[in-house]
Amino acid sequence: MVRIDRATATDAGVISEMLGEIEEYYGGQNTPGDLDQIHHALFGGRPVATVLLARDDDTSVVGMASYSFLWPAAGADASLYLKELFVRASARRCGVAGALMAALRKEAAEAGCSRVEWTADRDNPAALAFYAALGVAPQDEKVIYRLQK
Repeated sequence: MVRIDRATATDAGVISEMLGEIEEYYGGQNTPGDLDQIHHALFGGRPVATVLLARDDDTSVVGMASYSFLWPAAGADASLYLKELFVRASARRCGVAGALMAALRKEAAEAGCSRVEWTADRDNPAALAFYAALGVAPQDEKVIYRLQK
């Protein structure tokens, strides 16, 4: 059983660790995230994202979801955009990702969002299978662009 709650400034250290794990998962080096950047992005005067943390029975963090709100979505509606869903290796296939997705749907509903949106890497079969198991079909009508700073 996992408990899902919003991260607070006291969680910056574990978020930093998990950012390193995410980098490693995608083939990079396990380098923790910069604590100052985390505090600024999540807990500063103008937060740019919210993080939900999944904790197991002994309160260890086993997963996280990072999201922001987007506007407009459809018409004047807002949407919740899931940027990162990550479950630590020791907790995969234990319902953590599903619990995080349920919490995201609740967050979206409470914020009046008309939808939840996200992307997944085509070369991440585990993620693609998970989203398919949720009954969510991929959307092919969008092309993603990225302009590096």
